[in-house]
Amino acid sequence: MNISYIDLFIIAIYLVGIVVVGIWAGGSLNGQTSKNYFLAGRSLGWGVVGASLFASNISTVHIVGFAESGFTSGLSDGIFEWLAIPCLIFLGVFIAPFYFRNQIATIPEYFERRFDGSSRTFMVIFAILTALLIHIGISLYAGATIMKEFFGLDQLWGVLLISFLTALYTILGGLKAVAVTESIQSVMLLGGSILITVFGLAMLPEVGIDSFEQFKLQIKPGSLSMLRSDATVAETGGIPWYAVFLGYPVLGIWYWFTDQTIVQRALGSKSENDARIGPMFTAFLKLAPVFFMLLPGLLAYVLFQGEINQAGSGQTYSILVAKLLPVGLVGLVIASLLAALMSSVAAALNSSSTLVSIDIVKRLKPDTKDENLVLTGKVTAFVVMLIAILFSLVAGAKGGSIISIVNSIGSSIAPSISAVFILGYFWKRGTKEAAKVTFAVGLVIGMLMFGLDFPNDQGIQLITDTWGIIFMMQAWWGFVICCIVFVLTSLLTPVPSPTQQALTFSGSAYFDKLTSVSDYRILGVAILGLLVLLWGIIELIA
Repeated sequence: MNISYIDLFIIAIYLVGIVVVGIWAGGSLNGQTSKNYFLAGRSLGWGVVGASLFASNISTVHIVGFAESGFTSGLSDGIFEWLAIPCLIFLGVFIAPFYFRNQIATIPEYFERRFDGSSRTFMVIFAILTALLIHIGISLYAGATIMKEFFGLDQLWGVLLISFLTALYTILGGLKAVAVTESIQSVMLLGGSILITVFGLAMLPEVGIDSFEQFKLQIKPGSLSMLRSDATVAETGGIPWYAVFLGYPVLGIWYWFTDQTIVQRALGSKSENDARIGPMFTAFLKLAPVFFMLLPGLLAYVLFQGEINQAGSGQTYSILVAKLLPVGLVGLVIASLLAALMSSVAAALNSSSTLVSIDIVKRLKPDTKDENLVLTGKVTAFVVMLIAILFSLVAGAKGGSIISIVNSIGSSIAPSISAVFILGYFWKRGTKEAAKVTFAVGLVIGMLMFGLDFPNDQGIQLITDTWGIIFMMQAWWGFVICCIVFVLTSLLTPVPSPTQQALTFSGSAYFDKLTSVSDYRILGVAILGLLVLLWGIIELIA
């Protein structure tokens, strides 16, 4: 792209500004305690919690990938975004306040208190690997690809520039810096997506489309529907509805309830009510991607179909920006893209430093001084960033879709973690022995799933293409097996201690009288009602 000096100036101002705000918000110049650095001093209001949750979830992979999938298969992938909404409401009603009430600092800490030290160790290892490979490594690779697309910048220099700026305020400022900057970045990434959508809709009359019916005639049949049968998938792409409804909850439990990178924002809430309402706010924001990230891909199919190579990763988004936006707004939208990238990387860096400092160093040496824990966290973030940079530079060597690789990783590791967590949370009889056996079985299943389904030289996946079991169904069946293993092992092993049983669900804390119309339960029901209404309208007009 030929980017004007005005747009470059806007991008530069944004990047410098976000770093300055991050360093200021983190209070790094005034000294920091471990509570302030890792949990923002438990001072985050629900607005910051919700916005930062959204920003840490929506990465460059989402924005660019959704535009591409919107172009090729319509709104199909929106089902992932909208099925996250019930998970987020569940997080706000049950899980986040439970963590807050029990003063949980990290998710692995909860697993140790509910089960034993071995479970904590397993969770630490997988949480750090997830942050390193998915949240940071893949995001940097996707970001560098975009930097090359927009600026012609070599992949190495693109990765280094993004890494340096993000690491600067994350390492210095801690969770407070990450949460505050993510709140700004959530506004940026939503604003940029809305701009592209509005300009795309405004351009439709220029190509002779003046009504919704005319628009439908220009897109593939069924492109607007998110609930697709096997026959529809064969024609328009996407994933069958039953596979998503079975498989997504497995990924959702792991991602929204046990991924430190995500949950850490709720752990830093200033009150239990903020821990509840924050995820509700995120759930409301998750309605937006269908309309402002996937719909632009459909608009690109109508407006620029002849100019887009369907196999070109990232091409749809860059052409939308180049063709639709005037000087000045291009800079804002590219800044929003960088915002999505930086927020995801910053969140993962902060969670990694927290895990190493709290779950490894403090666990091995409980008398470690507070300032040494903070220093350890900063060094950890720096080292993790270096490793992620190296990984990102070779991430594309194998080829294939970034999103498919991320989904494969999630489907491989989620079943055992989701089974142990959800059964351990709701079932007092779940034992530490069951957790260890289930984690071991899940690890074997996950390695087999990922290894057997990794694309060969012809791009063929054994489980998906030959056996006909897509990644969502792999996650579901892996979860079923892990649940059976957990239940059987629990029944054959000693009953957990009263202390362990106390760290399970208690209905008395959730079913008290409603206090006001802004009660978290009313908000949750209202958001679910809005989801059902919007989904029903889309399926009706599809």
